[in-house]
Amino acid sequence: MDFIFMLTRHDQTVPDCLRLVDELGDLRLGHLGFKDVGVDAATLTALHRRIKDSGAISYLEVVSTDRKRALDSARMAADLGVDYLMGGTWVSETLELLDGTPVRYLPFPGTPIGHPTQLGGTPEQVANQCRRFEEAGCAGVDLLAYRATESAPLDLVHSARQATSGRLVVAGDIDRPSRVRRLAEAGVDAFTVGSAALAGTFAPHLPTLRDQLTIILQAADHTTPADATREDL
Repeated sequence: MDFIFMLTRHDQTVPDCLRLVDELGDLRLGHLGFKDVGVDAATLTALHRRIKDSGAISYLEVVSTDRKRALDSARMAADLGVDYLMGGTWVSETLELLDGTPVRYLPFPGTPIGHPTQLGGTPEQVANQCRRFEEAGCAGVDLLAYRATESAPLDLVHSARQATSGRLVVAGDIDRPSRVRRLAEAGVDAFTVGSAALAGTFAPHLPTLRDQLTIILQAADHTTPADATREDL
């Protein structure tokens, strides 16, 4: 299962994103993502260039639940040339904007609300949307499972996995190794962690960001030490 390190905190790209990419290069993080808020356009351009120069796959995740701003994010994804655009719900319009570009699209199934985003919707609704998105030409979905307000997170994950053969990414509030293991067991292709690593809450007994990322990488490889595990609520 792939670990996507999001250079974000509280759903915004962190101001020191460029420094972090440089300082953490030896960890060989193969998947790096960011949001299009928190830093200016010039910084985002430089950030994406450094991500690609590092050999990593790049991800831009839509923050806004406003149609215009979400489509502006799609335009930025196309301009930057990211590998994946994640999030948003205006699927047909986004796919039109990305047509002719190499950007692959992973929209939000369910009903995303607010900022930081919460997720409404039932497993049945998520499954139906996943099928429609795949038929429309999406590469998979970006599921905010642990921000669910109506359903159990893993019920949404299992439903999405059964409904799509595309890339299933789970994002948001993945803040402990046990959640990573459960996602792997459910057949998830990739997961994101941003704030939990930067705030040091993924493994609270470890002091540095480098330590946090090492534990997350171990969890993705199913080699997390037992003493690093906290159970899900």
